[in-house]
Amino acid sequence: MLDGLDPEQREVATSLHGAVCVLAGAGTGKTRAITHRIAYGVRAGILQPASVLAVTFTNRAAGEMRGRLRQLGAGGVQARTFHSAALRQLQYFWPKAVGGEVPRLVERKVQLVAEAAARCRVRLDRNELRDVTGEIEWSKVTQTVPEDYPAVAAKSGREAPRDTAEIGRIYATYEQLKRDRGVIDFEDVLLLTVGVLQERPDIADQVRRQYQHFVVDEYQDVSPLQQRLLELWLGDRDSLCVVGDASQTIYSFTGATPDHLLNFRTRHPGATMVKLIRDYRSTPQVVHLANGLLSQARGRAAEHRLELVSQREAGPDPAYAAYQDEPAEAEGTARRIRELITPVEQGGGGVPASQIAVLYRVNAQSELYEQALADAQVPYQLRGAERFFERPEVREAGLLLRGAARGGSADPALADVDIPSQVRAVLGTRGWTPEPPAGSGAVRDRWESLAALVRLAEDFAASRPGATLSDLVAEFDERAAAQHAPTVEGVTLASLHAAKGLEWDAVFLVGLTEGMMPITYAKTEQQIEEERRLLYVGVTRARRHLTLSWALSRAPGGRASRRPTRFLNGLRPGSQAMGARTPGGSGGIERGAAAPGGGGAARRRRGPVHCRVCGRALTDAGEMKLMRCEGCPSELDEALYERLRDWRAEQAGLLGQPAYCVFTDKTLLAIAEAVPGTESELTRISGVGRRKLDRFGADVLALCAGRELPSAVDGGGGVEAG
Repeated sequence: MLDGLDPEQREVATSLHGAVCVLAGAGTGKTRAITHRIAYGVRAGILQPASVLAVTFTNRAAGEMRGRLRQLGAGGVQARTFHSAALRQLQYFWPKAVGGEVPRLVERKVQLVAEAAARCRVRLDRNELRDVTGEIEWSKVTQTVPEDYPAVAAKSGREAPRDTAEIGRIYATYEQLKRDRGVIDFEDVLLLTVGVLQERPDIADQVRRQYQHFVVDEYQDVSPLQQRLLELWLGDRDSLCVVGDASQTIYSFTGATPDHLLNFRTRHPGATMVKLIRDYRSTPQVVHLANGLLSQARGRAAEHRLELVSQREAGPDPAYAAYQDEPAEAEGTARRIRELITPVEQGGGGVPASQIAVLYRVNAQSELYEQALADAQVPYQLRGAERFFERPEVREAGLLLRGAARGGSADPALADVDIPSQVRAVLGTRGWTPEPPAGSGAVRDRWESLAALVRLAEDFAASRPGATLSDLVAEFDERAAAQHAPTVEGVTLASLHAAKGLEWDAVFLVGLTEGMMPITYAKTEQQIEEERRLLYVGVTRARRHLTLSWALSRAPGGRASRRPTRFLNGLRPGSQAMGARTPGGSGGIERGAAAPGGGGAARRRRGPVHCRVCGRALTDAGEMKLMRCEGCPSELDEALYERLRDWRAEQAGLLGQPAYCVFTDKTLLAIAEAVPGTESELTRISGVGRRKLDRFGADVLALCAGRELPSAVDGGGGVEAG
């Protein structure tokens, strides 16, 4: 059971008595350590499986923990989220403590909040509604009642989206609406469980007799309400193991605080403290950058930061890329991903699409990357979109597999067929094929879902020799209940917050400009330090390849006035030195986004760009695109420019995109001035990369030659279906 654990992990696994606090850096094998600890305790007879409750923060993490415990022979251990464990207890004890059925759970409270605001005669737009709902959730997990909200919010330095007295009234009305309708929300599950355990000592004693040993993962993320529930579960005992990393505290806006982790020794003076710093996830180059980020941090969490030591072989240096504008950044990122997923034998990186992620600060940034990846014919999945097990094709597949499992025992033809083959045969009737369909869209999305189920069957069969299709269906149902989705073969697009707890071979951190990282509304030192920790979480998601990028302007032709995030000062090439340099160099800066073999000559240009009329060095992005000063004489072919604008409008309409996504005004001006006659001449114009050359080049050259084009709606125009 202890074979393969490093000395610190072994210390965690064998410390089975009294309180234990594990400070575990990113990628240091904390889940491995705590699952082996539980399994070792069970195998040694010190822990009874049914008496252990392991608590974490996401259904996925709980599902992964249950799976590992089963493999280690400790399948009877409960591994749940705080809310799942509390709801289970509330449903069991409610008839005894209160009587009747537990009130219905409202999964989405936003409609009730909107109704409460309307009753208070307060108009909220969609963003304000979301933010006010967030304030109500924060109030409840910090155990703040409506009448106290204004004072507590002011004391806590909350950036309230509306007047705090107004929010307090909406909060009070929301609570009254719930009472009138006999419903409860997500936070009420914890509040009511705490209330039952506080008011009924007999029920609290019954829970404590059931659970005698507790393990809490991601302890830096507990809220005051969750901590209170944990204390009630524990009673006066100290049979508790907590695991966390103060440097990964990124949810303070929800009420999470690392204080419980940092004060653990104060509450439990005899606790065993173990630090895990051996990083098994990331290369030395990625780890060095992560350590460099934290070396500049301030505050109490920074005082307890862990200096990670990579256990992996060396890899490529992190790459830094500056782009002229956001569409160029998305296009350059997609191009680099296309190269990474190209098989090695074809000169690419050979990285599976499912092992690549694009991470951004806010969800609104995803649209450009969705379009760029679709244009590059790269499959992707949005994390935080529709839940995997709620997709129609997945639910249908579940019904079919369940029916096949019931009928399989009566079918002698299936007796010698392995589980994956049975699954392929069943799903083959609903659109799964060994090779993916061409293009993207709904057909490809459906195939990706079914392919993920096939891979799940293959992994399950490999880990459970002798298992049956019925066993797989049971695994499927358990994963569905826990929302523990299998891996979908596509690049992941996710916010930095949603990426917590995940990892990929290649990570692209995009949009790293001042105002986005740190975000504009981060004003206080505490808020800015949390933004730094958020970037640290993003960096530590990468196993081998890491690219950090930013755009100098928002839109094509805009003024190049943006600056890269301050958090990279002294870490990226060319910035003011504030910390140690990356060993062996830092990977260089890729200006203009062109990776080798991709994009046009203008994108690969190094050094200053000079005006082709007067020779002055150009710095403005629009002038650089035209390759002349705004005031210098223009050789514009106005008739060609108008034809190009009409053609662009038609293309944009057919594609359902803004006109600048075809070509920007400045690019059209440059084309109308240069009047290129060949592809080589066209690619010398900034804004005409390889993808746009392939897609629109023939049309543009035809227009420049004075030829008429057939209408795009009649089949011409170069628009690609799908």
